[in-house]
Amino acid sequence: MMRIDAHQHFWRYDADAYPWMDAGMGVLQRNWLPADLRPLLDAQGIDTCIAVQARAEEAETDFLLQLADEYDWIAAVIGWVDLRADDLDARLAQWSGRAKLAGFRHLLQDDPDVAATLADPAFNRGVAALQARGQVYEVLVRGADQLALAPVFCARHDRHWLVLDHLGKPAIGGDGDAAWRKALAEVAALPHVACKLSGLVTEVAGDRVDADAIRRYLDTALELFGPQRLLFGSDWPVCLLRADYAEVAAIVAGWSQALSTDERAALWGGNAARCYGLPREETTRND
Repeated sequence: MMRIDAHQHFWRYDADAYPWMDAGMGVLQRNWLPADLRPLLDAQGIDTCIAVQARAEEAETDFLLQLADEYDWIAAVIGWVDLRADDLDARLAQWSGRAKLAGFRHLLQDDPDVAATLADPAFNRGVAALQARGQVYEVLVRGADQLALAPVFCARHDRHWLVLDHLGKPAIGGDGDAAWRKALAEVAALPHVACKLSGLVTEVAGDRVDADAIRRYLDTALELFGPQRLLFGSDWPVCLLRADYAEVAAIVAGWSQALSTDERAALWGGNAARCYGLPREETTRND
């Protein structure tokens, strides 16, 4: 079984293109490309990855697809397109035949009114169009309040997989655990929603990464989603704000030792292959 990192990013840094990288994110403000990631994957025995958009431009989709063409160990791309666009079908058609384009993501967490976006008829038509094409939509929200808006939206779109990024970004070590758990349980009750075990090190309060605290959130995800709808993701290089790749992988690897062999295989690749329709044979690497 392929081992898959289901969530990471690449970019050629430009301050105007990535306004979310503030002054405290200096480690991110450089180029991060496949040559930087490949040794980290090798060190963890991970075969392939899914590259996820980090800026809201169609050029981002083209950029990631170009990298996926150059490096065939990049198994899939989650791109960006304006889902509200009147000409969405034409915009999607420009990528027809691009087999590695597995889905799209919108940076919901940064919208000024997340509730309005999730209720917007145009936005919902866009997500429905993706599902009709067999493409995944990834749900990116931050914290219990935003996550609480997701269940109704997710229930509305049940023709194909939805994937919740980063467990809904709980405030680890902060307040709001009960509200986050309630919202996560409502999302997890929908069988077409999977969840990425990713992005947690950057949600930990305080000056150090509390691995024990993170493991408690992983326990909750396992309890609610079960082992067949959880996906490992590193969130590299964003994780470098708090921890290196090896530390992120080690937290999940240590926690997952309590799972069966088959359940670990699902977490570390099988579930991602199923959700994103990935080929299960080994990839051939171009370095």
